[in-house]
Amino acid sequence: MRDTDRALVQAATAVAKLRCRSENHTVAAAARTADGRVFTGVNVYHFTGGPCAEVVAVGAAATQGVTELETIVAVGDRGRGVIPPCGRCRQVLRDYFPSIRVIVGPADALRVVPIGDLLPDTYVWADHQVDAPAGPVPTPRPHD
Repeated sequence: MRDTDRALVQAATAVAKLRCRSENHTVAAAARTADGRVFTGVNVYHFTGGPCAEVVAVGAAATQGVTELETIVAVGDRGRGVIPPCGRCRQVLRDYFPSIRVIVGPADALRVVPIGDLLPDTYVWADHQVDAPAGPVPTPRPHD
């Protein structure tokens, strides 16, 4: 792991310590761009299913016009350390940033892996879309 990867883990850990103080926020994530900018986020737990910290960090980056992320890591609250992204986050990260790297593993053996290694034989949304039907596009009707 590079120093910049260790710094990313430290950034996520700092956010987890500062902001993950209730059952509503239990995971923090930090994502880095190739030029070194770091974006963080925390999960938003809700019984209806809230966004994970990784998705919130992706959204935070998007609000600043970022379209490419290089590396991401998630850290659990209460000193749980680095945690791997869930299946949904793996798919989102793979779809949005096919070359993103993810920091995973126990504290004494952290490693950086391509998202494809965490989601082999991935579903690629674009590969499964039916082409739009030929012919004129219907004109939307105004609401009454």
